[in-house]
Amino acid sequence: MGPFPLGIVAIGRNEGVRLERCLRTALKAGAPMVYVDSVSSDGSAERARRHGVDVIELDPEKPLSAARGRNAGFRLLLEQMPDLELVQFIDGDCELVDGWLSEAVDRLDQDSELGAVCGRRRELSPAESIYNRLIDLEWDTPVGRTSVFGGDVLIRAAIFRDVEGYDETLIAGEDPDLAARISAAGWKIERLDVDMTVHDAGLSRFRQWWMRQIRAGHAVADAWLRSSWSDSTILRRLASILFWGAAFPLGILAWVVAIGGATPLGLLLAYPVLGLRIYLRMRKRGRAPVDAALYAGACIEGKFAEVYGAAQCLLNRVRRGPQKLIEYK
Repeated sequence: MGPFPLGIVAIGRNEGVRLERCLRTALKAGAPMVYVDSVSSDGSAERARRHGVDVIELDPEKPLSAARGRNAGFRLLLEQMPDLELVQFIDGDCELVDGWLSEAVDRLDQDSELGAVCGRRRELSPAESIYNRLIDLEWDTPVGRTSVFGGDVLIRAAIFRDVEGYDETLIAGEDPDLAARISAAGWKIERLDVDMTVHDAGLSRFRQWWMRQIRAGHAVADAWLRSSWSDSTILRRLASILFWGAAFPLGILAWVVAIGGATPLGLLLAYPVLGLRIYLRMRKRGRAPVDAALYAGACIEGKFAEVYGAAQCLLNRVRRGPQKLIEYK
């Protein structure tokens, strides 16, 4: 893997057997590891200790978040390894793929302008439910230079310190927020064409997927309020959510109430046209027709959950109320 002092930070909450797989695969790398537990009730902390991993149990009196957990893990890792140069973050429902760290470290060694690298995340059981399949399709993002990464990423420790780590006030969207600040500091981010982790979503019910989409909408609205993502990127995403999830259907309703009669054909065709555009984009990426159609339909349906999450975020900001975790498992 090269000469760099490297450590691993894993976070989790009630991940059960998924955490076992995470710990087992991550420990194969032979690097120091810290596990941060967010008030699990399934014995996750003890499970990690049995594997010989240092454990931090977060104080439940303070707001819980993935960002808070990752920062806490990084601080302990840095105390143990003052010469720490690289840190691999991984979620407790993910397995680290053999060979990933070697490839990633070598890539960072080759390009001193790279601040962080990530790879391909695959879903463990995409055939078990359409919701797992949808998440597997979501992970299918282009390789090369990128402006975002997810919860699994390898970052230079000095850069992580310089940008002050994750924003602990974010209950969602903390990953693209950190990526934006790394980019703003002048560093490059790259997604390698290498398998990095295997994710176990374990979603079997519609409500779980729906809550996940609500969380995504909340993250987008929060990022816009903080202006922490690229303005054009976040504005386009939020505008799409607000238009398709609220403004357009409310506009149709207002037309029917105010004018009466049949709704214009052009308005009725708008959602199918949007779905066709998404379908063709997925087909261009090489996805099978059935997968492309499934993903297109879910994107349209998900707009309504996302607009609800965005509205929650905006109302909380107006009321200055506390932001609570949005859990979907």
